[in-house]
Amino acid sequence: MSSRPPIIINRLDAERLQRLIDQANDKDRFVADCLEEELERGEVIDPEEIPADVVSMNSQVQFTDLTRSRQMIRTLVYPHALAATEDGISVMAPIGAGLIGLRIGDEIDWPLPGGGEARLRIDAILWQPEREGQYHR
Repeated sequence: MSSRPPIIINRLDAERLQRLIDQANDKDRFVADCLEEELERGEVIDPEEIPADVVSMNSQVQFTDLTRSRQMIRTLVYPHALAATEDGISVMAPIGAGLIGLRIGDEIDWPLPGGGEARLRIDAILWQPEREGQYHR
């Protein structure tokens, strides 16, 4: 991994993500392991303290996959909410896991199953629960 900026994670998100990681099946193990590394290196803080420019769970994020020169807008969700979220990307998807905790302007080299890598850049956070006072979403 060549580039990983510091990340900040909402304490409630961290607890929920750890439960997902602990329950991951073999199919999700690669992403779960990557996500667990992020939780271990991230700064975990209370939801009320999350800066407005940080990607948290349920944030709608505009980001660019620099590897494929493709900009996207997605809402980072837990797997159970994927079907109900029109522009959702699961935090247990390889690209979704790479978004958590990043700030606007951050770039990260993120591993993909099979040995590839994606370079992601956060361009904007269009909606964030903590910014809207929704600390327990």
